[in-house]
Amino acid sequence: MAESFRKDEFSRLELNLQNCVENYRYFRSKLRPETKLLVLVKANAYGHGAVEFAQMMRDAGADYLAVAYPVEGVELRKHGIMSPILVLTAGSDSFNDIVDYRLEPGIPNLDTLKALVKVLRHKRVSDYPIHIKLDTGMHRLGFMTSELPELLAYLKTCSCVKVKSVYSHLAVADDSENDAYTMSQIDLFQKNVATISYELGYMPMRHILNSAGIERFPEYQFDMVRLGIGIYGVSAVPGVKLAPVASLKCKVLQIKRLKPEDGTIGYGRWGKIAPEGTVIATIPVGYADGLDRHLSRGRASFMLNGHRVPTIGNICMDMCMLDITGVDAQVGDTVTIFGEDPTVNELAEILGTIPYEILTSVPRRIERVIVK
Repeated sequence: MAESFRKDEFSRLELNLQNCVENYRYFRSKLRPETKLLVLVKANAYGHGAVEFAQMMRDAGADYLAVAYPVEGVELRKHGIMSPILVLTAGSDSFNDIVDYRLEPGIPNLDTLKALVKVLRHKRVSDYPIHIKLDTGMHRLGFMTSELPELLAYLKTCSCVKVKSVYSHLAVADDSENDAYTMSQIDLFQKNVATISYELGYMPMRHILNSAGIERFPEYQFDMVRLGIGIYGVSAVPGVKLAPVASLKCKVLQIKRLKPEDGTIGYGRWGKIAPEGTVIATIPVGYADGLDRHLSRGRASFMLNGHRVPTIGNICMDMCMLDITGVDAQVGDTVTIFGEDPTVNELAEILGTIPYEILTSVPRRIERVIVK
């Protein structure tokens, strides 16, 4: 039988507008007034809700937005987001949408550029903005130095495109032990940009710094920086406490007071009832909502009425149970899965992963709500 509640009535991801603005100001303070700031809203804005977060960033003054794939940019356009949008992974067969919705593609190789040019010529479009991706050591996407002569020769034949920016991606900007590698990337980037600008006859915008780079290497901010995980409240600098933007919250569905003779709790019977009895609360968040099953059996605890309460038994697909013995609580009370306490960093440490994975695991069925 279907449950008698709607998901959005019992669980939601709250986006704190003030915390978002404070994080934006922190990173903006490290930049020159003329440096442009691009905010990454790919992967549903790192799980925060792409449309809602893009609206906040537009209002905060972000110069650019960036998405991973064309479909993400199209969604923003359909919701009235008219800010410049860089598509980091343009692919090779979505250029009609890219042009029709005035998205700006990242170009990592010559094949991608040629596919775009074919569409532009068919549409009789000239000076379309593109962004050239350089591989300076990440070795994921981008032009190697040896590939630049062929790229530049081809660009000189194309009046239908205009290089808006040249960019690259730092692999270990958050790791001080690898600063020499980061500096080698920045050095190679500057050399390649010099070659490109000389051959083109003009200087495109340059950007290589990610969130960690903004914090640790602001002297290399060039013309623009790309702010990702930092805007969402995760810093790469020890001791810097950014404000978490997202808080995953839900309401208690049911409370049970169990005695030893009642058996066990949850799938696999992993939840054990204490000799003196155990009080449990069931909440409407499970592994289908991004609550990793490895947080089961007391490995994590959440906030309820000022008390940390651990999971008990195995986390289910849509629900999990908490041991609230000794806590004054009732049906409808709010449980915080992550936010101010516990933080997403704490859960990431328990799982041996990074905050990105936890944030992006919160599915769209969880309503995003902006709170001020």
